Amino acid sequence: MTDILMESLPEDYTVDEVRTWLPPFIAQEAAFDGWSDEALTNAANGQGIDPAIARLAFPDGPIDMVDQWILHIDAKMQRDFSEDKLNTMKIRSKITELVWYRFTSVEQEKEALRRAIAILALPVNLKRAGKISWRTADLIWRMAGDTATDYNHYTKRTILTGVYSSTLMHFLDDDSEDHAETRAFLERRIENVMQFEKVKAKWLNTDRESFDLGSFLGRLRYPGKK
Repeated sequence: MTDILMESLPEDYTVDEVRTWLPPFIAQEAAFDGWSDEALTNAANGQGIDPAIARLAFPDGPIDMVDQWILHIDAKMQRDFSEDKLNTMKIRSKITELVWYRFTSVEQEKEALRRAIAILALPVNLKRAGKISWRTADLIWRMAGDTATDYNHYTKRTILTGVYSSTLMHFLDDDSEDHAETRAFLERRIENVMQFEKVKAKWLNTDRESFDLGSFLGRLRYPGKK
């Protein structure tokens, strides 16, 4: 398996190595030319790669380039967050910092990101876009230590996909210093997720005497009452 984060491309590079090596350089070009053949050609020439081989590396065109770029970000996230580092954090902090990393790591490629989202949003790419979003959410939860195999596995990833997507759209339009508004938005969304998980855990607790559903619903309707 090709190392996505290899430091340099071998002189006798393969198509697979080009596929994993080139996307960050395509992203730099995509800010100006979109995820296009022109961006691919410019990135290949800039790295001393035969453009014809580069095209073979991305047979599905723009969606392939975007997919591989996101895989590259996934790999960087795994490298930069060691298990030892994550083990010092609480679950809320793990999820928050992992999601936040995905924004700070591409803040210099914001326009490329915007254009990548446009590619993913095309009707012909929606199925693949869904798989990419799920893959990222799954990786974040696994890195955070989640081992659920029941329906919780799916609900956690579905909810996180929604949090990530809404925060991403906020990030693209955020011009506050250090994207402080996006950070605050993300922390509010994560708080919502944590509250949901607490309520769900109580509801699923086999000891139902510890959770009165009628009382809980009453507090939702009349939050001032105990």
